[in-house]
Amino acid sequence: MTDKIRTGGCQCGAVRFRISGKLGRPSICHCRMCQKQFGGFFSALVTAPEEGMEWTRGEPSYFQSSVNIERGFCRDCGTPMTYRHPGGLELAIGTFDDRSDLAPQIQVNYDARLPWVETIFEAPVHKDPDFYSRQEAIISFQHPDHDTAVWPAKGVKI
Repeated sequence: MTDKIRTGGCQCGAVRFRISGKLGRPSICHCRMCQKQFGGFFSALVTAPEEGMEWTRGEPSYFQSSVNIERGFCRDCGTPMTYRHPGGLELAIGTFDDRSDLAPQIQVNYDARLPWVETIFEAPVHKDPDFYSRQEAIISFQHPDHDTAVWPAKGVKI
């Protein structure tokens, strides 16, 4: 991972971060706690540098999921954001504004994976053009994938 400046945050924009420093190895974790935190089949995380990580708007709230593990999330929108352990801080890859070079390089807790997770991308692809045109009509209240000087604390109002 390069030393470029990276930014990211939660879905609503209440929590934002900036990193200047080299990131660690991106990974996915199949453990049950990660499945529950992310509400998915696994978590995708990357290690934050020991120095150069700053919260630029708000900070995550934390849930202590085990004796020495805390899992951070946005208290406003619920976005899972961090995995804090005695060895450091991991950030959810999905929270980065630019995720293009953060492909996981290793799987952790592989024996706990769901047995069908290896075949999910063999499923048929939904290609209904009407579905996608309806999706384009949705008005999103999600924070954009870049820093903003201000952003409504509770999202955009219509």
